[in-house]
Amino acid sequence: MSLRTHLEQRSRPFKALLGLSLIAVVGLLDLVTGYELSFSLFYVLPIVLVTWLLGRWSGLIAAFASALVWLWADMATGHVYSHPLIPFWNTLIRLAFFVIITLLLFKLRKAMEHEQALARTDDLTGAFNSRHFFAVAQAELERQRRYGRPFTVVYIDLDDFKTVNDQLGHAAGDRVLRCIVDYAHGHLRALDVFARLGGDEFAALLPETDATAARVVVAKLRDGLLDECCKTKVPVTVSMGALTCNAAPATTDEMVRLADDLMYAVKRAGKNGVSYAAYGELSAAGR
Repeated sequence: MSLRTHLEQRSRPFKALLGLSLIAVVGLLDLVTGYELSFSLFYVLPIVLVTWLLGRWSGLIAAFASALVWLWADMATGHVYSHPLIPFWNTLIRLAFFVIITLLLFKLRKAMEHEQALARTDDLTGAFNSRHFFAVAQAELERQRRYGRPFTVVYIDLDDFKTVNDQLGHAAGDRVLRCIVDYAHGHLRALDVFARLGGDEFAALLPETDATAARVVVAKLRDGLLDECCKTKVPVTVSMGALTCNAAPATTDEMVRLADDLMYAVKRAGKNGVSYAAYGELSAAGR
């Protein structure tokens, strides 16, 4: 685990205390070394740290605190200026410098977060994309191997969706896709991952969900998705395959393929249904 990741996982009070402590340390060094050596640049470190970990307003507070600590250290060393207002002018200049750094860093972090969101999100629907889904699925497989906790992956396909695009146009199809994702986002848990794998195919990853819970969750999800399709007045139904993993498949590709096979079993049986199975017990699958 990197130092940045470790710090980001700590509590807000810890991060704030760490930032203030670093400002105090720099101030003491500034005091001990006297006015001949400038430590202005070193105040930037806690300002950067606080801004990155806690946000813009906390960063601005750190900037003001750093400027005041510098002023205190400068005056405590007995530095004599030709005019009594000079140290206050210098403090304002340093404060402006610290504030500019804070605002620029905050904008940089927001831009990075936006780019990261675009990299893992489907442009049309706002669902996660397949790359992010497989990354999270890999992490869930590793967690299952380590702790033995069950999870369920659901493969979802919209029946006769091509007909909708052909007869009603792509705008109608896009509207259905967005409705599907909006419903899933509003009714799944925060820790669940709902992704668009491509076209009219979606997948849901449900951590801490055993076979019993999966039947309840998936049934409610399917009913809700069908209702959303009815609201759009588009003749689309939903076929789903739900694979509960009490043991970890060898790869994420295998896991998704097995869920996909369950979904296609529903397609072959007449569409508009759900097929359930547990990994290692696929013979128990049924509609």
